[in-house]
Amino acid sequence: MSDPARALKELKKEKDFLVGIDSDGCVFDTMEIKHKECFIPNIINSFNLQAVSKYAREAAEFVNLYSKTRGINRFPALVEALDWLADRDEVKKRNFQIPEIDSLREWIKNETKLGNPALESIVAKTNDPVLAKSLKWSLAVNDTVTDLVRGVPPFPYVRESLKKMGEQADLIVVSATPNEALEREWEEHNIAQFVKVIAGQEMGSKAECLEFATARGYINDHVLMIGDAPGDHKAAQTAGALFYPINPGNEDVSWQRFYEEAFDKFISLEYAGAYQEKLVAEFERYLPATPPWKK
Repeated sequence: MSDPARALKELKKEKDFLVGIDSDGCVFDTMEIKHKECFIPNIINSFNLQAVSKYAREAAEFVNLYSKTRGINRFPALVEALDWLADRDEVKKRNFQIPEIDSLREWIKNETKLGNPALESIVAKTNDPVLAKSLKWSLAVNDTVTDLVRGVPPFPYVRESLKKMGEQADLIVVSATPNEALEREWEEHNIAQFVKVIAGQEMGSKAECLEFATARGYINDHVLMIGDAPGDHKAAQTAGALFYPINPGNEDVSWQRFYEEAFDKFISLEYAGAYQEKLVAEFERYLPATPPWKK
């Protein structure tokens, strides 16, 4: 069986610097349309949440868009959304029973490559009904994304930043989105040319993907992760990399600052320390940990 992360593990180091870049919500303004029009309607349909659809939508939007869990892999996000839903007073008053998903929790705990191929493999081995339903949901999401999401260009200053970075750094995409969607979107807007590898969920977690790449000979303070979610920051920390935040709702300004200022500081080795700490502190104020219905 071929290694899905082979392209990262065999990455050819050509520059002294390496930059990993998230995609959804970071390069492309696709988070809202993907979650509100693709993920959430399929959650409601696949898990029979019609009777509490209003609350299911609010829970899923909080987890995936408006909280510190923004941008996490779809399967842990599904579990967390269902947990918030089960804890909601309005749902309890309706005596609505949230579907049991223990086998999905167990799979998430034991698997690092949280994508459809790994899920298809365990479904084939176990025929577990919860995992089979989760796979059916995930495939339906992919179909909806393919059918609906198109013509969404990169944020302003992304293309200019990619071109500028590529002159002095090796670039890779590091995302929890499936590879097929990543490749389609980066090719659609003619920016795949700037990156050496497009690494989606099938290749491993974001931290693993960064670690595979950095093992090719890059010094820690020569590696930067660009992302719009706390999970991107955590992945960078785990891999010993620096982090540049794209602030949710303020992406244009974030990319302009990166292009005009932050990348130059990174290349001149002036990024780590006070400058990064200031940006991260600002970033952390953008997303809450507690949903509004709990306040």
